[in-house]
Amino acid sequence: MKKQFIAVFILAASLGLPALSQTPVYLDETKPLEERVKDALSRMTLEEKVKMCHAQSKFSSPGVPRLGIPEIWMSDGPHGVREEIQWNSWNVASWTNDSCTAFPALTCLAATWNPDMSALYGKAIGEEARYREKDVLLGPGVNIYRTPLNGRNFEYMGEDPYLASVMVVPYIQGVQKNGVAACVKHYALNNQELWRGHINVELSDRALQEIYLPAFKAAVMQGHVWSIMGSYNKVRGQHACHNELLLQRILKKDWKFDGVVITDWGGAHDTREAALNGLDIEMGSYTNGLTSESAFTYDDYYLAKPYLKMLKEGSVPMSTIDDKASRILKLIFRTAMNSQKPWGSFTSEEHYSVARKVAEEGIVLLQNKALSKKEKALLPLDATKYNKILVVGENATRRLTEGGGSSVLKVKQEISPLDGLRAKLGDKIVYTQGYESGRAMYDHVDVVPASVTDSLRAEAIKQAADADLVIYVGGLNKNHQQDCEAGDRLGYELPFGQNDLIKGLLHVNKKMVMVLLSGNAVEMPWAKDVPSIIQGWYLGSETGNAIANILTGEVNPSGKLPFSFPVKLADNGAHAFGEISYPGDSINQEYKEDILVGYRWHDTKKIPALFPFGHGLSYTTFAYDKATLSSKQMPAEGSLAISLKVKNNGTLGGKEVVQLYVGDEKCSVVRPLKELKKFAKVALNPGEEKLITFTLTPDDLKFYDEASGDWKVESGKFKVYIGASSTDIRTVTDFVY
Repeated sequence: MKKQFIAVFILAASLGLPALSQTPVYLDETKPLEERVKDALSRMTLEEKVKMCHAQSKFSSPGVPRLGIPEIWMSDGPHGVREEIQWNSWNVASWTNDSCTAFPALTCLAATWNPDMSALYGKAIGEEARYREKDVLLGPGVNIYRTPLNGRNFEYMGEDPYLASVMVVPYIQGVQKNGVAACVKHYALNNQELWRGHINVELSDRALQEIYLPAFKAAVMQGHVWSIMGSYNKVRGQHACHNELLLQRILKKDWKFDGVVITDWGGAHDTREAALNGLDIEMGSYTNGLTSESAFTYDDYYLAKPYLKMLKEGSVPMSTIDDKASRILKLIFRTAMNSQKPWGSFTSEEHYSVARKVAEEGIVLLQNKALSKKEKALLPLDATKYNKILVVGENATRRLTEGGGSSVLKVKQEISPLDGLRAKLGDKIVYTQGYESGRAMYDHVDVVPASVTDSLRAEAIKQAADADLVIYVGGLNKNHQQDCEAGDRLGYELPFGQNDLIKGLLHVNKKMVMVLLSGNAVEMPWAKDVPSIIQGWYLGSETGNAIANILTGEVNPSGKLPFSFPVKLADNGAHAFGEISYPGDSINQEYKEDILVGYRWHDTKKIPALFPFGHGLSYTTFAYDKATLSSKQMPAEGSLAISLKVKNNGTLGGKEVVQLYVGDEKCSVVRPLKELKKFAKVALNPGEEKLITFTLTPDDLKFYDEASGDWKVESGKFKVYIGASSTDIRTVTDFVY
């Protein structure tokens, strides 16, 4: 008994408590979060506070062992929880129990246009992260799709700030219900991978506020996200990871963000700026974000010994470290020290079901034409019509969860398109590779001999000549300079000789169904000759099942494009002003298209896209009634209701995304022809009709006024466009503000 008393006394003394006192406030989960943070902070030494502000391994940062406060464990994973990495090496740990569920890439999630899918996705991936005992999941990404050459677009949610804002919030909420922090990235303006570590982005305040920040703002103010990752690039001359404008003035002051700012790996460059401008945790410095190492230790990081030295010398205020440590403690209390969080689950049938449903709802039917007036469209496939169905393309068998940089996944199950089609159609399916792309490597590219390319092409064309149907499964992949971190695409066309292959296949067989798997738009010089085209994204573990279900009609496609597919690269706004706009001069870059990003550019400049933003067909048809307004005038402090009926006129059940755009007819500043302001995904049985009602407020009409530094709406006439895409407008009305 005496020994037990001494042990308790020693523990109490180490906590700075009188012997046999009550539970410390910071350990009492019934106390308010701010009280717990304040109490813990008061017990910590300066050295302990500073230590929390930088990494201790590749994916963790320290806690306070003396006080029983655990470290923070992070994981890559916008669409799956990455396999375990060694403590101080990028080599894998070679565990046998870390093979995850691969969920579809976020371009696919955005293409569902369905917040319910986003909520399911967030919940499921959060459960996987929780089961793996991760405290921070490094995702989702919401950088705006500015150019189709960006190697990392597949990790993001498209070109429209409103769509990205609506879709990111349920994802965050789903993840954080598991006691795992979402970490929204990359804040901000990381819209290319080329020169990402130093390129300086110059843009207008309007473009920043109207296009590039809204999804981050929604993540903070509506999703209440617990952490945000800074981006590699500079913004107006200062690195984003310690940028006063982005972090102190906008994020923490204007938006009242109460979470933690984490660098992208190696994103810190200056101790003073990091101390003063709002960075909280520094990760990965002295690496290039993924591969190279150095002799420096974690104590040499900018927010380690150099920061401690500045604090002790008084060259930066003590208030900076108290703010950082307080935020980090709050994150730990919300995650690692949250005893009420669920246990999570891993690679469950429920998670595979979520992955498949998201994939099915995100696949976009771009085109579905009949070969002649006497024939039906090729999709959905009627298997009784075909004896030999030739599947061509490396992506029919390639593991597209491999490569891509930090989003690489080690998966327990990945059903290929070929396996999915064979499961549905049996021995009717014959396969030939068609082309070769080489290994998926980071920062390196395999050179495929011309003899190999020619041989594979010739064999595919030979087999296509006597096939009843060709299903081509191609697109991009996760190789360097494709859809991959740390490099942009070198061109807009399909790589690996695919255009020549497609041309050759069409020459001998016109009955082709094209399945494009990519995270980016591609040039399609053969589009008019291919009867049926679907955009399939990177679909994860259930890829093959989802594609087969769509092609055979078991599931009716309902995805809509989250970004435009330009006819040619020069039709994209970022590429209309020379190299200074993209990719920059290697030092600076100017966003010269300003607010006219994506469909805003196509519409306003009258440059048609090949496939426009919001486009996506169905195996059924939908009729839109005329829209009606609750009033022809919107009051300054009120709202306006807009209603219409949508009916399924076909013979199959389906889902339609009803999209509402608003245009300002006359304004003192340049505005797009129209902008997405509302949308609704509605399920309709054959012959069923539903009433859809949208509500607009003055906030939906505002632009960012650079003169006043605030949002503003001018009186006048506004036009409302409602339709099935940004160009397929079914009903138009107007009102006065």
